[in-house]
Amino acid sequence: MSVLAGETTRNGWSGIDGMSTPVPAAGRNEREADVASPGTGRVAEETAGSVTVTIGLRPLEPSEVVAVARHGVLVEVAPDALAEVARSRELIERLADDPNPHYGISTGFGALATTFIAPERRVQLQASLVRSHAAGTGPEVEREVIRALQLLRLQTLTTGRTGVRPIVVKTYAAMLNAGITPIVREYGSLGCSGDLAPLSHLALAATGEGTVRDASGTEVDARDALVAAGIEPLVLREKEGLALINGTDGMLGMLLLAIHDIEMLLTTADVAAAMSVESQFATDAVFAADLQALRPQLGQGDSAANLRRFLAGSPIVASHRGADDGRVQDAYSLRCSPQVHGAARDTVAHATLIASRELASAVDNPVVTVDGRVASNGNFHGAPVAYVLDFLAIAVADVASISERRTDRALDPARNRGLPPFLAHEVGVDSGLMIAQYAAAGIVSELKRLAVPASVDSIPSSAMQEDHVSMGWAAARKLRRAVDGLGRVLAIEVLTGSRALQLRAPLEPGPATAAVSALVATVSAGAGPDRFLSPEMEAVAELVLSGEVARTALENSAAN
Repeated sequence: MSVLAGETTRNGWSGIDGMSTPVPAAGRNEREADVASPGTGRVAEETAGSVTVTIGLRPLEPSEVVAVARHGVLVEVAPDALAEVARSRELIERLADDPNPHYGISTGFGALATTFIAPERRVQLQASLVRSHAAGTGPEVEREVIRALQLLRLQTLTTGRTGVRPIVVKTYAAMLNAGITPIVREYGSLGCSGDLAPLSHLALAATGEGTVRDASGTEVDARDALVAAGIEPLVLREKEGLALINGTDGMLGMLLLAIHDIEMLLTTADVAAAMSVESQFATDAVFAADLQALRPQLGQGDSAANLRRFLAGSPIVASHRGADDGRVQDAYSLRCSPQVHGAARDTVAHATLIASRELASAVDNPVVTVDGRVASNGNFHGAPVAYVLDFLAIAVADVASISERRTDRALDPARNRGLPPFLAHEVGVDSGLMIAQYAAAGIVSELKRLAVPASVDSIPSSAMQEDHVSMGWAAARKLRRAVDGLGRVLAIEVLTGSRALQLRAPLEPGPATAAVSALVATVSAGAGPDRFLSPEMEAVAELVLSGEVARTALENSAAN
């Protein structure tokens, strides 16, 4: 299930059984044994018309992260988790009283890790750490990303592996539930030691410093927001500063949101491809199940099944099907749609596996082990997450690329099998969708640039102590832009396919593509003389990005 049952995401993609992507992400079953257990005991409870996600000793599920981050679902902390937090804190308190230095408890940080800090200076040490590290710059990061950041750090705190006091856990949960969103800036994280700067902005707000946006979106001083919500600002003690800022939560949160959106967009890509195949008089024979089985790539099989489903019952397809149909060699952008879309599905499956493992992690340095040691480690390095973020950007760029090629074919009378140039109303006077294709091409060109990996870069920091970093935050930021670009390229193909199907009258499209065309018609006038096109393109893009196009196709097609 991609989201909480009954919940609808920002993109409107429901997780109700039977409403999710019609075929599962490729490879999930065969890799299931490698994935850490999902959030057992973390069932969302409906109480008084609301949904609550319980945070405890089990990992959060991806759907719960989306629900809290994107939809403001409330959280509660399980009592057994608070008990474990209190137990591990007792160990930190004992080590704080030890005259021997312990990293992060009675020493400085990073390049100053060998400097002993006297007990009377440790509160100042924690405050100084958070203040100095809250050094982000640039535009504000989106609210849903910051809420994912808050939630995932809270999840790590509840594991009892970080050594914070229970009041720290309760404060983070209360801030989430009050809709207090610390202002985090675009630049500042190198992805090692985790997302230091973004997480420091959260910690700073929890102490009553810095600025936040309240539940209404108004920018206010953090202390004023906390007081208004009845939350006492934290005074951090030994180990707590490090525990709040050492983690991969930002890049992981953006990965989970991206996976959720890409899964929906890949179904939309199958819908768009079906509209192009149908309207360009291409053959559906190449999508036959027995042909796909000859190459048992799971994602490919899933996308081919979707194409068969969305083309089923099409009078247009039937009009040229038969022994004399010579369309067995359609262009690759039509014929190989399942191979490309399917490869992207397999990439999402791999990214989901890595995200599931990261959700099961307790990332901090030092960390309180189960047997009571406080041990330094390198688990904060973001490489596993950074790699798949970059991998997804490559897949997103390629899916957009093949979509744009299908759009271009629909506008070319030499290749579109009888449709007017650019689907124009009066050839020579009207330009039709000519410039819409330019827009798609421009986006695809940018997506290719965004596909250049961030994770291969590394710039040393902290006086060469942190001499290799992951750049995972940067990989996540560019992936978010790429996902939006993919949605817009697919929207242009859907708009084009809808107009092309209209121009095939009196031949009729199949039930699924007809329903999508009818949906598009609610925001676009369709074929006719030239008019201001940008508002229609934006409106169709919203239908795509909201998940409405994919859902409409699914609701109006039979499972195949």
